[in-house]
This record gives sequence, C-alpha cells and structure tokens, in this order.
Amino acid sequence: MDTAVSANSEPADDRLAGVKVMVIDDSKTIRRTAETLLGKQGCEVITATDGFEALAKIAQHQPDLIFVDIMMPRLDGYQTCALIKNNPKFRDTPVIMLSSKDSIFDKARGRIVGSEQYLTKPFSKDELINAIKEHVKR
Repeated sequence: MDTAVSANSEPADDRLAGVKVMVIDDSKTIRRTAETLLGKQGCEVITATDGFEALAKIAQHQPDLIFVDIMMPRLDGYQTCALIKNNPKFRDTPVIMLSSKDSIFDKARGRIVGSEQYLTKPFSKDELINAIKEHVKR
C-alpha cells in the first residue's frame, strides 16, 4: 500500500459512489486497509470481525457486496457465505472470498458455497475495485 499518495491524487470512480460494501475479516489491518481504499472511492464500508457479527450487520445494513475472509474464528468464510446465500433476502448479494490460500480446492469450495469470486491475499486496490465494478450492477 502506497501511503505517500494523497487522497486527492486519484479521482474517485463515480460508479462506486454510495455502494455499500461489507468487509468481514478477523484482521484489523485488512479491515482498515479495505475501509480506507474503498472509502476513498466513495463506498460506504461496513466491517465485521467474524461471521456471527457479520450476519447481524448484513440484515441491518443490506450491503451491495460482501468480502469475506475464509480463515476466521467461530464461523469461517465458507460457513458465513453459505448462510448468506441460503437466505432468500440476500441470495443475490455478491460474496467475494478473501484468502491467503490459493489452491484449486479452496477456490472450488468457495464456488460450492455460492461465492462469485475468490481473491488471494495480499490483494491490490485494483482487484478490490474491479471486483465491485464487476459484481455490483447500478
């Protein structure tokens, strides 16, 4: 992450303005990084530390897209994604898995539980933004 770049050096993408994005990750660093990057693009970012906290916040905030880490305590990303996709109200909400694991098995398991995409950590700002552009129809 380039911290020397000012917030005004790059124009925000109008297509992302007002998009509600949830980031579920037990890493404070990942949550903060995503919040900062996406906030600069005009997204409204909701964060949760695990699947249990996320499920309550999803019902409350109704995000347009959800990024979920796979390796989390209590309720992992696969379980969280499956619960989201089994709820008729949120079935069509795009879920993008985040993981440091990059095996075909992990990616396939993400698809089986209903995720739309799988990003490997460390992800770039462009990967996050492109995932939102690809999956959120405005």
